Amino acid sequence: MAGGKGSRMSVPKEKLLLHYKKPIILHVIDALKESNCFSKIIAVTSSNSPDTKKLLEKHHIELHNSSGKGYVEDLNDSLISINDSVFVTSGDLPLLDGKIIQQIVKQYNPKNIWTSILLTKEFLKSLKISNNYEIDFNNQICCYSGISMINAKKINDRKNVTENFLILDDKRIGFNLNTKEDYDLLGTT
Repeated sequence: MAGGKGSRMSVPKEKLLLHYKKPIILHVIDALKESNCFSKIIAVTSSNSPDTKKLLEKHHIELHNSSGKGYVEDLNDSLISINDSVFVTSGDLPLLDGKIIQQIVKQYNPKNIWTSILLTKEFLKSLKISNNYEIDFNNQICCYSGISMINAKKINDRKNVTENFLILDDKRIGFNLNTKEDYDLLGTT
């Protein structure tokens, strides 16, 4: 997912083009490639991220243009055209690597339509990472990582999809960039 506005960042350039050794989005693309888990990588972009789109085109990444209305809307629009199992990740995970992707993929159960990877709020607090999307799961306050595994073949009606959850407290998926403070903290890792 690479089509957001990054409005919470309050920085002059597109969030996914911020540098941490290289543009953040390229860390995610490289991690997906390194995992050797996927036959294809598709980036969902929008008019909100024209420079990100140009960079991805330059790196020969297949693109799906979305409306840019929001993460959920853009993801749902993209899933309509896919009839396969899908690993979804946001493009703002600079510490993502191939090994953690392999670990997540090993836990994929195609019988489940949608599995979201969660992190406990306590773990994120220990990293000093902010996250505004909380859910109570297994008597713990958790936050979405921005990673899901979806069996798009089984989605008939996006309104009635049962969501399953896995908790995985790992900084490689917990360290996402939501705010300028998160980006500043990244520089200290």
